[in-house]
This record gives sequence, C-alpha cells and structure tokens, in this order.
Amino acid sequence: MEEPEPEPGSGSGSGSGSSMRRFTWEEIGLRTGRGHPQQERWLVIERRVYDISQFYRRHPGGARVISHYAGQDATDPFTAFHLDKALVRKYMSSLLIGELAPDQPSFEPSKNKLLVEDFRELRATIEKMGLLSPNHLFFVLLLFHILLLDVAAWLVIWYFGSSLLPFLFSALLLGTVQAQAGWLQHDFGHLSVFSKSKWNHLVHKFVIGHLKGAPASWWNHLHFQHHAKPNCFRKDPDINMHPLFFALGKTLSVELGMKKKKFMPYNHQHKYFFIIGPPALVPLYFQWYIFYFAVQRKQWVDLVWMLSFYIRFFLTYLPLLEVKGLLGLFLLVRFIESNWFVWVTQMNHIPMHIDYDKNVDWFSTQLQATCNVHQSLFNDWFSGHLNFQIEHHLFPTMPRHNYWKVVPLVKSLCAKHGIEYQSKPLLTAFTDIVHSLKDSGELWLDAYLHK
Repeated sequence: MEEPEPEPGSGSGSGSGSSMRRFTWEEIGLRTGRGHPQQERWLVIERRVYDISQFYRRHPGGARVISHYAGQDATDPFTAFHLDKALVRKYMSSLLIGELAPDQPSFEPSKNKLLVEDFRELRATIEKMGLLSPNHLFFVLLLFHILLLDVAAWLVIWYFGSSLLPFLFSALLLGTVQAQAGWLQHDFGHLSVFSKSKWNHLVHKFVIGHLKGAPASWWNHLHFQHHAKPNCFRKDPDINMHPLFFALGKTLSVELGMKKKKFMPYNHQHKYFFIIGPPALVPLYFQWYIFYFAVQRKQWVDLVWMLSFYIRFFLTYLPLLEVKGLLGLFLLVRFIESNWFVWVTQMNHIPMHIDYDKNVDWFSTQLQATCNVHQSLFNDWFSGHLNFQIEHHLFPTMPRHNYWKVVPLVKSLCAKHGIEYQSKPLLTAFTDIVHSLKDSGELWLDAYLHK
C-alpha cells in the first residue's frame, strides 16, 4: 500500500534530519490496522514515526501488544517494557518512515501535556534513585523458600503417610508453592531480576515451566497485553470473560443490556462467580489450554519445560499415593492455586474502570484501571507484592522490593493532578470484586429491561 503524500512543505523521502518525512497526528491516527487486514499500522516513539505493518507479527513481545498502540504515541510503554532500549532502537531503524511535523506536539493533542511531562520526569527520577536495580539476594531467598516448601510437602506424606490430615497439609503446602512460584515467575517475566533480558527469559522458563507446568510464551502473550492496555475491552485479555460469562464495568454492562444481549444471567453473576471464578479458572480452563497453546503455536521448548514438571510430580508422588491419590492431590493443589490466584489478581482490576480504549496518557491509563492493597508483611508475601499494583503497572520492570519506595512519589503526582490513588484493606479488596459484579449486573438488567 502506498504511503500518503506528505503535506505541502513537510518534506519527502526517508532518512534523517531535515530530509525525513513529516506527519501529523491526524495521518497517524488513521493507521490503526483496523478494518482491512492489509491496512497500515503506524506508531510514534519519541516523535519518530514507525511503520509496523509488516513487523508487528514478528515483534518479540507479541503481535497484539504492539498493535494495540497502532495509530498512537507509544513512547511511555516502549520505555516501560524494554530494558536495553539502545539495542531495540537499532532494530527499529528499518521501520522508521519519518517524524512528527515541527508544529505537532510530541503526543496526541488530546492528552494532558503537563501530566505526561510530569510522569516522564518521575520516571527519570526513579531511574536516578536506582529503584529499577534489583537485589538479587531477595529473589534467591524467594526461590529458596519455594523449593523448601516443595520438599516439605513431599516429606509430610513420606513420613506421616497418606491419611487425610497429612494429605491435606501437603496439598496446602503445594498450593502455596504454586501461588508463590506464580509470583516469582511474574518477576522474571517482567525482566525485573537481571539486567540482561536473556537471563530473565531463561530463568522464567524454569520457574513457570518446571515449577508450575505452564509455558512462558503463553504468559508473555497474555500478560503484556494486559499491561499495555489494562481494563480496555478487546485489548486486555484479562477481561475477555466479558460478555460470555460476566458483564464487566458500568459502560460495557449498560451497552450489553441496551443491545439486548444475554449470554448469562448477569444479575446473578456476583453469586455464580464463586462457582466458575476462583475455584474453576486454573483446573478447568488453564490446565488444558496451556497445552493447546504450546502445541498450536509450536512452542516446543516451553512444552519440554512443562513436561518436566508433570514428570517430576508424578514420579515423586506416585510411589506414595498410587494413581487415584495422585490425581486427587494434583486437582486439589490446582484448586487451591486457582482460588489464590483469582482473588489476588482480580482485586486490583475488576472493581476499577473498564471500557474501550480511549487512548489516554500512560499514567491515567494505569491509575484508572488499578488500585492498591495496604502494605503489611503478610499482604506483601500473600500477593507477591501485587498489593502495589499501581506502582507495578506504572513501572513494570521495577523489582517488587522497591515498590514501597516509590509510593510517596506516585501519590504526590496524583495529588498534583487531582487523580484518585486508591488503597484499601485486603478483605475490602476481595469484597469489592463481588460488589462490583453485583453493581454491573444490576446495570445490565436495568438496561436490558428498560432501555
């Protein structure tokens, strides 16, 4: 597809300096990739315009996450997600087609200029403070405590036998292992532990593959989309349960009701959430889908790592429990893990603003979709420091032991710009999930019956 003719006086051709083509935000905003499959996809990073139409499918972070910013300024997510930005820029040079015209702002005119600039200043400040530098001993101790619990779970059944109490206690220990390994793989997946991406990726495969039995590629595919556009319908896969299972958010629920769509009795969703939500997500959905994903996408290395977990689990517990007991233990562990995972991951997002992508600035995007849970030693451990969800979303590569240090700076920026910074007790966060589902279900019903 031919590129549009530059505006009079904007220059032509590609290259550097004054010879680069100049574009307006109006032109860039049309290149979103929507509609015809061959439609162009452009994005802007630091005033430079890149054509990702042919590249997006080869993007190492996934085709969808980069496509979510087609037609938009992607400077802040680019900065947030990449460790070695100089290296990435070298690969981007072949995609460069021009730059913003001199009379164009550095980001869309609709965005809050002062807020964007203040956040970028905050980002520079935390880099100077060293808050993006990890404490390796912290992560070694996390891994050690996971491995210790894993060994303890086996020793309980080996020493005390397979009667009910040792069986349940061992399952609780293994469920804890799975939850805590889930938080640890999250650290490596976000490149938060090592300064080199390749080492994070390698250990990530070990933790999520060998300790949990899931593919790293599957997590990357879903999770980076979530971070790029949290709570944005059709861009954040974490809210894909709307509308098939749940009606989420005020806007989307009313829209669903006005269209007279009813896939489930949403006015009762705060009740059936306890059936198809926390207890079922991992054992009834994730457990089979991860294998489908790895095979369908030919992620053979991930599949080998996954199989190493299941082989180890079966070889260590089969002599102690036999087949029936082994399968019972496995399902019980996944049940415990599922409840733990769903309550923790949804408490920060489901009660928050959910809508279509409105292309607001990075700071506002994250603050309207996330909230925190009060700090305590237990909350930090139980949630893998995801009780600091706001700070994590603003700075996804920041090692989690530094989240608390940046809280005052984030609060100060929120206060300056009149943005609500939400933090609540753990149990309140849990109940807010249910209250939010009840409210959106009632909004759907009202629109379904009367609008």
